[in-house]
Amino acid sequence: MNPMMAAKAYASIQGAAMPTAPVQGPAQSGFAEMLTSVMGDMTQTSKAAETQMAASVQGQGSLIDVVTAVSSAEVSLETVMAVRDQVIQAYQEIMRMPI
Repeated sequence: MNPMMAAKAYASIQGAAMPTAPVQGPAQSGFAEMLTSVMGDMTQTSKAAETQMAASVQGQGSLIDVVTAVSSAEVSLETVMAVRDQVIQAYQEIMRMPI
């Protein structure tokens, strides 16, 4: 792997980690709709990684494409898990509040 390929992979991962849709205000979109959209994006990213792995196994893809797709899927999954953890923490804080 040469430095140019590594830089290209890094740039590709950074581009994939950015949200694809603009964040909308509360009047335009609900929290549940936003979570559904993010989960759909995460699922698509994971499927793209699986497709890249299958193409590589068949000899039709390059290793750098597989690594990039898997890294992007990993970042997407970690983001969803971090949001989930924050939602659970907020729920637990609300449940500790006295009535």
